[in-house]
Amino acid sequence: MTRGAGRGGSSAAPRSVDVARVAGVSQKTVSRVFNDEPYVSTEVRRRVLDAAEQLGYRRNNAARALASGRTRSIGVVTLGTALYGPASLLMGVERVVRDTGYALRVVNTVEGDPAGLAGAVGSLLDQGVDGIVISEPIDEIDEERAEPDASPRVDVPVLVIGAPSPVTAPAVLTAGDCADVMARTATEHLLALGHRTVHHLAGPQRWYAARDRLRGWRAALDDHGRDVPTVVRGDWSAPSGYAAGRRLAEDADVTAVFAANDDMAIGLIRALTEAGRRVPEDVSVVGFDDIPVSAFVNPPLTTVRQPFDAVAQEGLKRLVHAIENPDADLLPSSDPPIDLIVRASTAPPPSRTTPAR
Repeated sequence: MTRGAGRGGSSAAPRSVDVARVAGVSQKTVSRVFNDEPYVSTEVRRRVLDAAEQLGYRRNNAARALASGRTRSIGVVTLGTALYGPASLLMGVERVVRDTGYALRVVNTVEGDPAGLAGAVGSLLDQGVDGIVISEPIDEIDEERAEPDASPRVDVPVLVIGAPSPVTAPAVLTAGDCADVMARTATEHLLALGHRTVHHLAGPQRWYAARDRLRGWRAALDDHGRDVPTVVRGDWSAPSGYAAGRRLAEDADVTAVFAANDDMAIGLIRALTEAGRRVPEDVSVVGFDDIPVSAFVNPPLTTVRQPFDAVAQEGLKRLVHAIENPDADLLPSSDPPIDLIVRASTAPPPSRTTPAR
């Protein structure tokens, strides 16, 4: 690897002028390439990048930030958890941020810490991020103790995924707020098979996603004029689904269950099977998430696939637009795809062999 020689023959870090000399272009062209500006041909861009690699050149991001007023970094506030949904969403955000050319700074919060969000946002602002993504799935606000206008004030654009905005900002965008529609789709699939009603195994109600899925399930039953059974609650885990399944197995009227995530659905199926309730011959079960193992359990699980990558892609596109065009209108949002994955855990109820008309 070639490096420029400094005074006294000592090695010095290569500069953009060195890249320009090796690539045979102007220093302004080098700047355009690394700022990803238009009007640079593919061939010239390749020469500049090859020269930079040859010299071991790295952009001086600190100087660039001083010149532009931006650090080209995006901060993410997310719950520190290994649960499939939040972890998969964070991976999707990381992929998209990397593709936009921005650096990513992640701060994790801890469940049960009401001050965690404000502290995380403050930490990211101290680092000078240009925008913030909030993927905070739990409502930590104590409404009885909350002060009016107590939400953190942020001076950069904010993207909130799957929840109401917990901050005040000059530009607040939302994405991924369609869990109720996906839950409705799952419930209506079971009704279309001929089930008179659908029971619901809900997640913990401090989670916005659990509330949205319960709301979508209830809306589907109400709109179809069906009885709304008592909700059974779990904690997202397979053991909690198993415990709920033991209770539901005792009710001979239960023929269909929509579980708020796949882990609980898998535990539910285990309990039903042990109690002699066959799935799907006696009880149909639909999950939510489409975790990798859901296609390989017995029976393979019908579920709703979460569009993590699509939500991250669209949300980050709108956030970057707000960062780079502060005086422009916000880009409109669009609904993510609803993807019901029908496998072998759903069927008509025992008394019917054809879907309801």
